[in-house]
Amino acid sequence: MPRAVAVAYSGGRDSTALLHATLLAAAGQGLEVHALHVHHGLSDHADDWLAHCERQCVRWARQGLPVRFQAERLALVPARGESVEAVARTARYAALRRMARAAGCTMVLLAHHRRDQAETLLLQALRGAGVAGLAGMPASVERDGLTWARPWLDRAPEAIAAYVRRHRLRHIEDDSNADRRHARNRLRLEVWPALSAAFPQAEAALADAARWAADADAVLRELAQADLAACA
Repeated sequence: MPRAVAVAYSGGRDSTALLHATLLAAAGQGLEVHALHVHHGLSDHADDWLAHCERQCVRWARQGLPVRFQAERLALVPARGESVEAVARTARYAALRRMARAAGCTMVLLAHHRRDQAETLLLQALRGAGVAGLAGMPASVERDGLTWARPWLDRAPEAIAAYVRRHRLRHIEDDSNADRRHARNRLRLEVWPALSAAFPQAEAALADAARWAADADAVLRELAQADLAACA
């Protein structure tokens, strides 16, 4: 059993709830939890977010919860024509990987939930993705010597919001979530309200479709490997 696990901690609602729940589960188990924060340098509020996350972890540590805070500062300058979202995402995962390895962690927990998965499937479909793209985000995947796990991928965001209220957890609001220049924000702010009003089960149905696409992709990969072995 690993003695240390990492949680990607932006300070937002979802990652705050996941970190808190992980700390409660780890308390008394001899398991150390590393809260990994990435300072992208893209927002005027980034310094405040980092300070908030560090203060929160200090408070939890004083309460006896097994948390260690780590942060890495980036200086991202996307090239002309590059997607800021894509550049930030790539750099974020690279930073999380470095911090997790330095802390001796072999698993990083990510706070994506069911609506995130549904949105990912829709965005991939709009980009004309195949089965692999429509599979969305995996619940767990091993990459570069680390296991990246999304334990709340089947959890509705309303349940996470209720957890935050129940435990009175402080979290930050990223103002960039209102920036309609980003595709996911346009989907979330303009399309999703109408879609969920017309089809109340859209979130669960789309998340299920992503899971089925992932199953289909896995079968296709197995068949391809069998064919390759036969050819060889």
